[in-house]
Amino acid sequence: MDCFVYKSHKRADTFVYLRERDAFELLPRTLADSLGPLTFVIELALSPERKLAREDVDTVMANLRGPGFHLQLPPPPLETLN
Repeated sequence: MDCFVYKSHKRADTFVYLRERDAFELLPRTLADSLGPLTFVIELALSPERKLAREDVDTVMANLRGPGFHLQLPPPPLETLN
């Protein structure tokens, strides 16, 4: 399964995976507005065997098959040890 990854310029470390290139109409309007402009980063071929750095590939593929997009949010901040 191919997917297309875009970076949000309004929200740091936030990425959107789309099942079709430039298919921004798949995003709910409120989400698209909150992300601001999106810039193409990379095209990926996904499969159950592929490892992604911060996302579960099966979840991404299910979201691409369903609503057509997957939102990757920044990792939670590391808690400071006291």
